[in-house]
Amino acid sequence: MRTVPERQTPVAARMSLLDRWLPVWIIAAMVAGLILGRIVPGLGTALSSVQIDGISLPIAIGLLVMMYPVLAKVRYDRLDTVTSDRRMLVASLVLNWVIGPALMFALAWLLLPDLPEYRTGLIIVGLARCIAMVIIWNDLACGDREAAAVLVALNSVFQVIAFAGLGWFYLSVLPGWLGLEQSGLDVSAWQIAKSVLIFLGIPLLAGYLSRKVGEKHWGRAAYESSFLPRVGPWALYGLLFTVVIMFALQGEQIIGRPLDVGRIAVPLLAYFTLMWGGGYLLGKGLGMTYERTTTLAFTAAGNNFELAIAVAIATFSIASGQALATVVGPLIEVPILVGLVYVSLWLRDRFPTQPGPMQSTRPPTRGTVP
Repeated sequence: MRTVPERQTPVAARMSLLDRWLPVWIIAAMVAGLILGRIVPGLGTALSSVQIDGISLPIAIGLLVMMYPVLAKVRYDRLDTVTSDRRMLVASLVLNWVIGPALMFALAWLLLPDLPEYRTGLIIVGLARCIAMVIIWNDLACGDREAAAVLVALNSVFQVIAFAGLGWFYLSVLPGWLGLEQSGLDVSAWQIAKSVLIFLGIPLLAGYLSRKVGEKHWGRAAYESSFLPRVGPWALYGLLFTVVIMFALQGEQIIGRPLDVGRIAVPLLAYFTLMWGGGYLLGKGLGMTYERTTTLAFTAAGNNFELAIAVAIATFSIASGQALATVVGPLIEVPILVGLVYVSLWLRDRFPTQPGPMQSTRPPTRGTVP
């Protein structure tokens, strides 16, 4: 019997049942969160009060559960193949720290000229580069896990160094040069570093130790064929749990202010689509493999919503328009980037099938797209 090459098999047929119906699970999680927030009195307040130094504990748990399985799959002994690829590192830095903030600034002023609070919130979202959910989007789209780990770590370092300065530039300096309304941003380097340490440091350390200890005791083959398939599905469980919590926390504002949410959503839709598309075109233009191109695109499109929300609340209060805009960010990002995962998988067939010198090879594991 003649076998059909994997690239010629329809995308849906190459996906596990869990992944194949991911959009359905995401929508169900959104609806469940909205319903819970409406029918359970005081649920949003109770969830908001469970914090550790200003960080929502339920959301933190969901993100950590989501990130650990993916980071446990990274082959850390291959990271040097990524760090030696200077084109990719420079391209990622330019997309994340030059183009991304400038694009969000332009979209916010173009589409929300009469809503200064929401505009400021969106600019804060554009400054907070993703260090959490991008890991799972990249994995679902069969991107390069090792490259994702390196780029996320690189952007985390730049986030600690550059976030406050860029906030000052885009909210105060640049508007002053252009004769526009100015604003301010009160954020400490420790607040940013804390977000990085919690949402990246903890799961990264756990994933690294799992890989080292697992391979030492069982060997690489057994670790990847037995352990990883067992923990793999927990990444999606963590994602769905996080989505439920986010919508339960903000369901009242979403339902109570639909026109405002719609206005905020328009520049966000444009931003996520343009950043992903720009990253994808840049990666392909530089001659990168599908895996590296996909990683570059998703790390450019994602944002660190937990940091953006924390900064907006600390600076402007939880009831402010700035805080609402940062909250709407992940509520739009999740369904958009899920859709882009499927677009990416469809575009996968447009790349060469032979592994190149920069391509990451890996065995498929249950709970991720093979």
